[in-house]
Amino acid sequence: MSISTILGTALSGLGASQASLRQTANNIANVNTEGYARTTAPTIARNVAGAGLGVSQADVRRITDQFLLSTSLSASSDAAAWRTRADVLDRVQAQFGAPDDPGSVFSRLNSAFADIGIAAQDPVSGVRRMQAVNSVKALFDEFTRLDRQIRSARAEAQQQINTSIDRTNQLLKEISNLNTDITRGVIQGDGTGAQNRQSALIDELSELIDVRVERNELGAATIRTSDGVLLLGQYAMTLQRSAGSGGAPETVYSRITATAPSGSSIDLQANIQGGRIFGLLALRDTELVEMSAELSELAAGTADALNRAQSDAVSVPPPSSIQGRNTGLMGTDALNFSGASTIALVADDGTLVSRVDVDFDAGTLSVDGASPVTIGTTIDSFTNALNTAFGTSVTVDFAQGSLSFEASGTNGIGFLQDSTSPSDRAGRSMAAFFGLNDLLTSPRPTQYATGLSGADPHGFTNGQTLDFTINTGDGRSASDISVTISGTSLNDVLTSLNDTSTGLGRYASFSLNSEGRLQSTPVTGAESYQINLNTDNSIRSGSGLSFSQIFGFGNSVLAGRASVFSVREDIARNPDLLSLAQLDISATTSAGAIVLGKGDGRGGFAIQKALETTREFQTAGSLSSTNSSLTDFAGRFAVTTGSRSATADREAQTALSLSTEADLRRANVEGVNIDEELANMTMFQQSYNAAARLIQAAKELNDVLLRMV
Repeated sequence: MSISTILGTALSGLGASQASLRQTANNIANVNTEGYARTTAPTIARNVAGAGLGVSQADVRRITDQFLLSTSLSASSDAAAWRTRADVLDRVQAQFGAPDDPGSVFSRLNSAFADIGIAAQDPVSGVRRMQAVNSVKALFDEFTRLDRQIRSARAEAQQQINTSIDRTNQLLKEISNLNTDITRGVIQGDGTGAQNRQSALIDELSELIDVRVERNELGAATIRTSDGVLLLGQYAMTLQRSAGSGGAPETVYSRITATAPSGSSIDLQANIQGGRIFGLLALRDTELVEMSAELSELAAGTADALNRAQSDAVSVPPPSSIQGRNTGLMGTDALNFSGASTIALVADDGTLVSRVDVDFDAGTLSVDGASPVTIGTTIDSFTNALNTAFGTSVTVDFAQGSLSFEASGTNGIGFLQDSTSPSDRAGRSMAAFFGLNDLLTSPRPTQYATGLSGADPHGFTNGQTLDFTINTGDGRSASDISVTISGTSLNDVLTSLNDTSTGLGRYASFSLNSEGRLQSTPVTGAESYQINLNTDNSIRSGSGLSFSQIFGFGNSVLAGRASVFSVREDIARNPDLLSLAQLDISATTSAGAIVLGKGDGRGGFAIQKALETTREFQTAGSLSSTNSSLTDFAGRFAVTTGSRSATADREAQTALSLSTEADLRRANVEGVNIDEELANMTMFQQSYNAAARLIQAAKELNDVLLRMV
């Protein structure tokens, strides 16, 4: 071996040791740098024709593990999604309060009915009446407040989705730009600096959206969603913001799409399976909507319970003017009542002026026990029969879907159910069905048992349309369908809805049950499809109400009821109109008898009892239909609301633990271990010293040879 060969070998070792020392020092300096993976520059022995010719330095590379990286990114996405959901649901759930919290909606519910009961114990007390009315008002003010809180949370989720989309686009652009730097660096021998920066950005990206990363031979990153949709290859896709503002149930938000520089777009929303955006989408489109629907069903059920009881009670003195609610019915609709009811004209001193006993089964009425006369079969004929029966003392009118009574002079109107065969249409008494003497009012129907049958005329103008969007289970738009109203009867409307070519028959079957409630049954194989009503331009003649408003069709109708109720204005101004009494009329009671007294609290006790009376609740959100009391349904709602928040919090804790463990295992491979690096530094120093000694030995050998010449 020549002296030059020895020197070459020594110098190569010296250079390799210096490079390794630099990498070790760099590792130690970045021990706490986020996204930094330790680097190494392996030493490779050079061998030519079986003879060792020193060493060479391989390119600098980062120490990573693709499996651990994928696991860490996936766990980070899951943790971010659940943490986002848990934070929002916990904040919204806190607005409801604990059931035993005096200010919670559940305590207010109990207090409203209890205060009515207290007022019934002393019905002449104006203070107690005022307290009862204020408690009911406070309850429905709380329903309104909670509904607004849910809407606000939904609107906030929409804003955060778009903010996250903007940050995602920024990260994809920066990662794409770093791909160029990485490629250049790898070609030149060291691209680890750009790779470390890119790794930190990818970690941040994984908290916004679920991603998986692949690298080519030059280290450039390709990024896809976890199910394989390309986000970054040769270029970065641009995610489009979701259009739509506000958090009302009827708000429709556009889908999240990804657009290439060429302008082509794909629907990306269904491919987002993790990260903050996924959590916000779940909140905006599912959990908060369900919560709104559940709250609406509780509020509507509470209002209905109070109104039913109030309608069959009476104030002292009774009201002279009674305006019913808009039922959506037409005067030509069939009466469809069964049982019997009494309508009484009462003087302000509580004496009976006149009574009209209506026997719906027989289709007759009688005035003060006189011979019965027919009432006909329609609402108009019934209205005319009442006008004839009362003469000039009471004016009865049916207009805009509403039945009204106007008594002359100081007389008032009261209603009494027959004790053995109470009047009934769709589960409500005559007074309750028409909303006569309601305690709570709303601008549109909030209960959808119409009492209509398929044979009844539909009352809509032919050619009016209902426009639907059909979405798949993952939210993708499957079809847009416009159903045109035609024919003459409600059965004709149902036929149009159920048409498998031009209607919704491929996805669901629609029918009216015995109470006139619209029912929807998914078609086999289409259970996961969602039918969304976009627009409804139908108006039922004379009522001003659409098909969806009358029958409660669509989330925007069902989920928007919590904030539509208010205490009737005249009762709010004058609590003496709160109906705490009942008519005291029997079969032999005649004109001149006292039928009302100021000390009567039976009507108030009946209202209080409505809290525990079993009633029907429809499917709302995650709550299935059931027959239960208001107390029990409120309890189910409280449990569901708390459980939704607790489940999200528990899942967030679990996901965070998994993410922490995945990050730890990844750090064990990628991270810098000070003890290990110090040991390496010692080894490379020794290697450097050895190479230096070899150079010294070659020098000494050269000196000896020179002296010998």
